[in-house]
Amino acid sequence: MTATGTYRRRSSTSRTRGLIAAATGGVALVLPLIGAGFASAAPAQAATTEKAAVSAAVTTGSVSPQKAATFTHSVISGDTLSKIAQSYSVEGGWQKLYESNREIIGSNPSLIRPGMKLAVGAEAATGASGASSATVTAAPVSYTDNLDGWIRESLAIMARHGIPGSYDGIHRNVMRESSGNPRAINNWDSNAVAGTPSKGLLQVIDPTFRAYHVPGTLFDSYDPVANITAACNYAADKYGSIDNVFGAY
Repeated sequence: MTATGTYRRRSSTSRTRGLIAAATGGVALVLPLIGAGFASAAPAQAATTEKAAVSAAVTTGSVSPQKAATFTHSVISGDTLSKIAQSYSVEGGWQKLYESNREIIGSNPSLIRPGMKLAVGAEAATGASGASSATVTAAPVSYTDNLDGWIRESLAIMARHGIPGSYDGIHRNVMRESSGNPRAINNWDSNAVAGTPSKGLLQVIDPTFRAYHVPGTLFDSYDPVANITAACNYAADKYGSIDNVFGAY
């Protein structure tokens, strides 16, 4: 038995993904089992949400660069370099994305085709030393409150945490597990009989969600972004990537 009705993602102060604050002399950063059953239900309602801007100010002191995570984005119909760069908060925008994938794209950055595999890297944190100061500000990134937006926001969070996965890999598994309904629940398989039914877009049971929850997302297995990122974190641990999952997992 599956969930019915529409879903609108609830707002939360935790949607402000990160804040970096600095003071003189230092920097303060405020910066297992998965359900295998299929649960079909109606698609979720679309709306528009906006993620808060991330700002950073660095004064006297230093910050060590963090290792950048790199993964692959599979181009789908309607994608543009600008749209992809915005989705992943690529520093340097579409120009940087194009520069990194020029051999794949060719001489015209406006011509990208579905199926292309583009390398997307999370930018390393910048540092400052001595008496110099710098300010780095990232523009707000908006994601639609539907499956496309949830996947893109999840990928951006996954990039920051070094969790591998692609749009196609996530979308394929979501459609098999829940038909894209974040309120889907499986009330009939062995997990349900054991008292831990599979829930959400990628049908995660509560113990797995708690074990693989990704910081910066809501602690709610029905929240679409939290569900996707936790499931992809689990899949990375067990299978190397959600892209390697093609059935019950």
